[in-house]
Amino acid sequence: MPPEPVTVTAPRPIRRPVLVQGWHDLAFLHWPVNPAVVAPLLPPGTRPDTFDGTSYVGLIGFRMVGVGLGPGPGIPYLGTFCETNVRLYSVDDAGRRGVVFRSLDAARLLPVLVAMASLRLPYLWSRMRLDRDGDLVTYHSRRRWPGLRGARNRMVVRVGAPIAEPTPLELFLTARWGLHERVHGATRYLPNEHPGWPLHRAELVELADDLVAAGGLPAPDGPPVSVLYSPGVPVRFGRPVTVTDHATRGAARPESGPVGRPQ
Repeated sequence: MPPEPVTVTAPRPIRRPVLVQGWHDLAFLHWPVNPAVVAPLLPPGTRPDTFDGTSYVGLIGFRMVGVGLGPGPGIPYLGTFCETNVRLYSVDDAGRRGVVFRSLDAARLLPVLVAMASLRLPYLWSRMRLDRDGDLVTYHSRRRWPGLRGARNRMVVRVGAPIAEPTPLELFLTARWGLHERVHGATRYLPNEHPGWPLHRAELVELADDLVAAGGLPAPDGPPVSVLYSPGVPVRFGRPVTVTDHATRGAARPESGPVGRPQ
């Protein structure tokens, strides 16, 4: 089945959320990557999602706010912390577009342990901080456990003007309505919904990063092709569904067409 259309809002409304949270002060950095490079890193039943034949690696820093079970309310202290994730873009055999996380560094140990045990997400406990000075937003991270101890990230972005109409690529990179993950021997799709992103142009002022390479990906060797900022959105997650691997292929295959190189 071909990938579903890219939509500004979630194509599958969530009536009974199993998890709520807020994503605030987000910086989105993206680099192109050859789909053949990332295909072996995706769970069975999924393949790289591409835009004009190219897939992307995302490095996203933000504040998680008020994580809570069911319809909420969220937990103010334990449910609020800084996070930085490295992610890839996926589509499954039902056409559902999503993301696959290579790592999720977070500043609270308890949510890290819960996410690792329940959803098998690659969460890692890190020392983190987010600072704002006028239009400059700085994200700091240093990994504690597990994984590559001491892996660092520092991103500084300058927030620009609001975006009235995102480009097709900007929508492709941000309008993702679920995640794919291998859980207890099966690939699952965990859907989410939130209002359409309020996006801003942004400029990357400084980047020092170990996280992309620590996630088994080529380290960025040039500036990102897309830098965006968002003040954030409230988010609701629905129940996970099992992804059927019709081809029983194990390692996913890239889509055909021209491919990009990490830049």
